[in-house]
Amino acid sequence: MKCLKTDAAHLTIAVFFLVGLALPAVALTMGRLLRPHRPTPAKAITYESGVDPTGDSWVQFNVRYYLFALLFVIFDVEALFLYPWAVVYDMLRGELGWFILMEMALFLFFLVLGLVYAWKKKVLEWK
Repeated sequence: MKCLKTDAAHLTIAVFFLVGLALPAVALTMGRLLRPHRPTPAKAITYESGVDPTGDSWVQFNVRYYLFALLFVIFDVEALFLYPWAVVYDMLRGELGWFILMEMALFLFFLVLGLVYAWKKKVLEWK
């Protein structure tokens, strides 16, 4: 004997999967059929903030751009971990108490330690 709830759940998942595949395909097809198609040489050049591109495409950037971006990503991920922890902390405080508080304090300590290291290495200074 089959379980009807399981079949209904599988059917629901299959419908969502098919709609998820069909919706972008229909939207892209309709866009291709309805948009005007008038290619010009001006449309084929690279866009650089409204300025015609000049020079070679091989440009070396200062490594500090990458370091700033990396630090941004690190602290962005930190905020991403802090938010769910703060939401669940009140609920888990009674069961785990100081353990989860110390766990987050250790997490923040390591992040601050990394920031101090970057500061001491003068990564955050711009010349």
